[in-house]
Amino acid sequence: MPYVVKKNGSRTEYAAAKLRGSLTLALRKRPVAAPAVDAAILSIEEKLLTSGQREVDTGYIGELVMQELKRLDKIAYIRFASVYKNFEDLAEFQDAIAEVGQERKPRKA
Repeated sequence: MPYVVKKNGSRTEYAAAKLRGSLTLALRKRPVAAPAVDAAILSIEEKLLTSGQREVDTGYIGELVMQELKRLDKIAYIRFASVYKNFEDLAEFQDAIAEVGQERKPRKA
C-alpha cells in the first residue's frame, strides 16, 4: 500500500483500521450490511494499490471514501461530506443535498 501524506505534510503507513473507522462512523445507525462495508473497503484499497503511486494524500483517500458512501447510503455520504469538506454555511450543505437528490432514480408509478 502507498504511504499516506497528511495535510501537515507528514507521512504515515496506510492503516486499514482508520479507513474502516471513518466508514463505520459515517454509517452509524444506517441500514448498511457489514458485507457491503467490507466490499467498499476492498474497493478503496484496490484503487489505492492500482494507482501506482508510492504516496497518496488524505484528500485522495477522502474522495474515494465519498464515492463509496454515495453508492452505499446517501445520508452517510452527507454526514461524511459535511465534515470532510468542512462546510462553512448552510448553502454548502444544501448544495451537497441537492447533488445527491439529483442522482435519485425516478419512482415507478
